[in-house]
Amino acid sequence: MLYYLSLLTQMEELAFFRLFRYLTFRSGAAVVTALLIAFLINPMLIRWLKVKQGKGQPIRADGPARHIVEKAGTPTMGGILILIPWIGATLLWANLSNPYVWIALLVVGSFGLLGFLDDYYKVTKRTSDGLSSKSRILIEFAVAALATWLIMRVQAPDLSGILTVPFLKTVLLPFGLFFLVVGGFVIAGAANAVNFTDGLDGLAIVPVMIAAATFTLIVYLVGNEVFAAYLQIPYVAHTGELAVFLAALVGAGLGFLWYNAPPAAIFMGDTGSLPLGGALGVVAVAAKHEIVLALVGGLFVVETVSVIVQVVSFKLTGKRVFRMAPIHHHYEQLGWTEPTIVIRFWIVAVVLALLGLATLKLR
Repeated sequence: MLYYLSLLTQMEELAFFRLFRYLTFRSGAAVVTALLIAFLINPMLIRWLKVKQGKGQPIRADGPARHIVEKAGTPTMGGILILIPWIGATLLWANLSNPYVWIALLVVGSFGLLGFLDDYYKVTKRTSDGLSSKSRILIEFAVAALATWLIMRVQAPDLSGILTVPFLKTVLLPFGLFFLVVGGFVIAGAANAVNFTDGLDGLAIVPVMIAAATFTLIVYLVGNEVFAAYLQIPYVAHTGELAVFLAALVGAGLGFLWYNAPPAAIFMGDTGSLPLGGALGVVAVAAKHEIVLALVGGLFVVETVSVIVQVVSFKLTGKRVFRMAPIHHHYEQLGWTEPTIVIRFWIVAVVLALLGLATLKLR
């Protein structure tokens, strides 16, 4: 919205607004704006959620025993604390004529609503089980496939339905309409991967911010014809505007982390984890860096794989590979303290982000 003030720069006294044309300025402003909104509204939202939820989020009966004691009474639906500053800052600073911004907001809004309904069911029914997993995944994939279809319509014909391969600059895999399945899998898979990771205070939000910051740089480069040509990566016109969207995510995430740091005053719940993961997925699809997302978000991939391995192993052999899944609970059962797990996982996320950035040049 504020982007359009740059159109007033013909008047000398309004020359300051020329800054609003620059993507870097608006991205930085989006971080600060989202953070300020978060600090203004989050304390009120936490108090309101505590009153409305009473006993807070139901704790998994089959989870670590200490969670039942230490985390009981903590309210959930904290994703609201992220969504309001995030969407608000995006609407303020992004160029709203850019279709990629609206596609990303479609995914965030849809997944946020779905996550909210799931959390609401858990709180009102006093159960750790939310909506039917089959129906939830079906809705997620439908939204993800729709977003992928919209992206394919926006992109140039030579990029639509194409999957790029990192390290191999000339390898472009044409999927055609089947790319709807690929994109749907990436977006819905990323949403659920972040959801699996959200099990300890601060564990999910920081890796999400690290991945978002990494993709802020990636979309800026991919959306710049000169930089894309220099790095020999596909140039995807107009995707650079997603840098504002991701920068707003980082600012909102910082505002949420202030209250989610151990011991958490609030949990993000599915209201937060689903749209956060979905956002990373839709940006990766738009920027043609789907495989790079699997590397940058490798921590989320490992968490998801640990759940799949655990379930498959138990069904086939009756034995568990891990003491508890997702894998962060496995380390809890081994005796690692919660801060130790969280900080070490953050370090892993940073290393994976650096490896992901390395793919930009190693081609």
